[in-house]
Amino acid sequence: MSTLLRNPNTLSRVIARRLPSLHSGVFHALNVLMPNDLGRSDLLVSRVDNAPDLYLRVLERHNYTTFLQLTYVLGPEREQHPNAHIRVYHDARMAEATSFSPEQGIERLAGPDLPVRGLVERSWRMNRALLKWLEYLLAEGHSAETMKATEDVPADLPEPEPVPAEMTKETLRVE
Repeated sequence: MSTLLRNPNTLSRVIARRLPSLHSGVFHALNVLMPNDLGRSDLLVSRVDNAPDLYLRVLERHNYTTFLQLTYVLGPEREQHPNAHIRVYHDARMAEATSFSPEQGIERLAGPDLPVRGLVERSWRMNRALLKWLEYLLAEGHSAETMKATEDVPADLPEPEPVPAEMTKETLRVE
């Protein structure tokens, strides 16, 4: 009797080839939620019947990219569930989750000590989960029409987590 073992490197290669189409799908689903005037406000809220308020906060704006936080604020403790940080690449028409959980916030996802295989598989899982959540939000009725700019930051909406110093442009060095 022989046992067939799947080569884990082959799985990572297959996932890596499929990631761009997943990022494109996330972009298209997110694009249905984002209003055209996203550049005018840093905080938007979508309210639909029988659903919690959905907050979209712009964390960073650049010429071709936007970094967003998308979250519900739930319960008396006003916890963020789920809490997605999303980098949108407007020119490439792609978007990817950089983190997707209430506990995670913004954390370093790449570095010399992290194996590429684990990064690829983690990116696949996060972006699949984000795409499923975006599809759920759209089915609930959230859309660009329900997403309205708000200048009043609710007292119960926690401040976004600061970007760690090693992630800022000033400290990144390519050698």
